[in-house]
Amino acid sequence: MSYQIEQKDGILTFTIDREEKRNAVNDEVMNGLKQVIKHIKENRDVRFLVVTGAGDKAFCSGGDLTEFHSLKTAEEAFGMLSKMGNILYELATLHVPTIALINGTAVGGGCEIATACDFRLVASHAKCGFIQGTLAITTGWGGGTYLFERGLRHDRALKMLIDAKPYTAQQLYEIGWAMRIFDGPKEEALEAFIEDMKKIHPSVHHAYKEIELRKWRERNMYGRVMEEIKLCAKLWESEDHEKAVERFLSKSSNHK
Repeated sequence: MSYQIEQKDGILTFTIDREEKRNAVNDEVMNGLKQVIKHIKENRDVRFLVVTGAGDKAFCSGGDLTEFHSLKTAEEAFGMLSKMGNILYELATLHVPTIALINGTAVGGGCEIATACDFRLVASHAKCGFIQGTLAITTGWGGGTYLFERGLRHDRALKMLIDAKPYTAQQLYEIGWAMRIFDGPKEEALEAFIEDMKKIHPSVHHAYKEIELRKWRERNMYGRVMEEIKLCAKLWESEDHEKAVERFLSKSSNHK
């Protein structure tokens, strides 16, 4: 199984469990996340959704290029990108607080997953960044749109996207992307973070989330996410992207 699901005391934790692939997202991970979101929508026994990765090296390294490199045309790419884009939109618009518990590197699509969450707790050794530009594509799951909505200064958000490189935990905290940096066990960091939140009735959390979601609906958030995905799909079929991915896979293969 490419993921693990655990629910305890109202906290549902979704763990991407592909350490050997740096917790890269494949179709199974997508389906697991979709299943979790459906459960939360249908059951009121979940107070918080936590997304994390197995081990301590990677939170998520984005989409598994060994699986998705077979997608060649914009139409083929849009099928995969929009599937995950829709899942992340469902995650971003959940009625419960969502927390990215970033145990290690979060790059590419992994950074998009974290940005779609309400809160980001980052391990002090972790690096995170929107490195899609190094593959001659843009964010393809809606991450760019979420980043501009997350309250970062426009110039800092734009530079993070254009830099296309990982930032240190301290840099992420300074620009406002990371809410907290932690050392030690991630479970302890999570417990400390939600200690006060747990004392408040869930209906209050739902009401505050609705205020934000109302703004998103008025601003056509879903339509904007889909337009972002279309842009990425168009770049996906370019020769530049094809060559960049081949270089990346060749480099990864040589390092094994």
